[in-house]
Amino acid sequence: MSGQTMTETTKFDRMLEPGVAHYYLPKKVIETDLELIKEEPLAINIQGKTHATVMRTPGDERAHAAGFCLAEGIVDHPEDIRDIALCDGEDSNVAAVMLTPERLGRVSSILEGKSYVSQTSCGICGREIIDDLGEILTPPGQTLQITFEGAMAAVGKLRTVQQLRKRCFSAHAMAIFNRDLEIISGAEDAGRHNALDKAIGKLFLDARLSEAAVAVLSSRASYEMIQKSARAGMEVVISMARPTALALDLGKSLGMTLASVRDDGLYVYTGRERIIWTKP
Repeated sequence: MSGQTMTETTKFDRMLEPGVAHYYLPKKVIETDLELIKEEPLAINIQGKTHATVMRTPGDERAHAAGFCLAEGIVDHPEDIRDIALCDGEDSNVAAVMLTPERLGRVSSILEGKSYVSQTSCGICGREIIDDLGEILTPPGQTLQITFEGAMAAVGKLRTVQQLRKRCFSAHAMAIFNRDLEIISGAEDAGRHNALDKAIGKLFLDARLSEAAVAVLSSRASYEMIQKSARAGMEVVISMARPTALALDLGKSLGMTLASVRDDGLYVYTGRERIIWTKP
C-alpha cells in the first residue's frame, strides 16, 4: 500500500466529474451545475495476463481486484495473493494480481478457461472505449422532437411494464416507445442490462426495431445502456438517475438526447433540441 493518505476531496475527485444540465420544469427551465459519477474500465491482470475488464467507479482498486478474485474462485484466502500492484500508481485503471505458486497451480484450469479481454496491461481508458464503439455505432439521426409534457408522460407509463416489481420489488424495467410515445416493447429483469436487451430483442425478432425512438430506463444510464440504445436506433434515453460521465460522453458523441428524472422535472444533459418546452 502507498504511504500516502488519500483525502476525502481527492477521493471524490476521482469518483465524480462536473457536468451541466438544463432542468426542465412545468414553469421554467434552469441551467444547472451538477456532478456525475465516473465510470471507467478496470483491467484485472492475473500473472501478467488480463483476466477480465470490468466497468467501475474509480477507487478501492486493490479491494475490487481481491473481491473479484474471491468471487471467481481464483483465491480462497488473502494468503493466496502474493501482491496486488497498481499500474501508474494509485490513480490506475489496471490492477495486477500475483498469486502464490501453490495457489496458481490449483487454479490454472480456471485461468486457462477464461478468454482474455485484452493482452494490454496499460493505457486503457474511457476515451478508447468511445473510439472503439464508434466503429460499431451509428448516430441515430435528428428526426425526433417530443414535448416536455410528453416525455414526463412516457416516464409515468413505465409503471405499466413493472408487473414483476409489484411482486418482488427488485426488478428493473425498460420501456421502449415509438415516435408517438406509445409503448411498443417492455421487459423486466433482475439486471438492468438484461431488461434492455430483452425489450430491444422483442422488437428485433419481430422486425419492428425501426419503430423504436425513446427508451425509458428504471435505472441510471451507464455507457453500456447508451451503447445498446444506440445500436437499436433510439434517439432519446430517459433514466431514473443521472447518467455516468462516460455515458454522457458517448451519448454526446452520437448526438443522442440523454435525460434523467428529478421530482416533477427532467434534467437534459445533451441533445436538448429534441425536447420542446413551451413557456406557460
